[in-house]
Amino acid sequence: MSDDRGFCAGSVFLAFVLGGIVGAGIALLTAPQSGEETRKKIKEFADDTKKKAGEYAGEVKDKFSHAVESGKHFVEDKKSLISTAIEAGKEAYDKEKEKLSKG
Repeated sequence: MSDDRGFCAGSVFLAFVLGGIVGAGIALLTAPQSGEETRKKIKEFADDTKKKAGEYAGEVKDKFSHAVESGKHFVEDKKSLISTAIEAGKEAYDKEKEKLSKG
């Protein structure tokens, strides 16, 4: 999921969104219009940005929750495998110990 420089898709997307926000804010502040119109546009832009950020945060939360669940299942599977291997090792040790004590 990350390239050679260590950037993941989420951080690149976040940088893109933040750059867009800064650019739009500068455009609003430098556009030739009245103060009232500028304030209205800034408020609309801020509301829209807040909504989009909330949606993005929800998506990230869902993906993170899914990844955590997948990780839990992976650990459970491996835990069972390791427990089985340890039990087999104990049994083999006990059998070998019996052989040596009889011999």
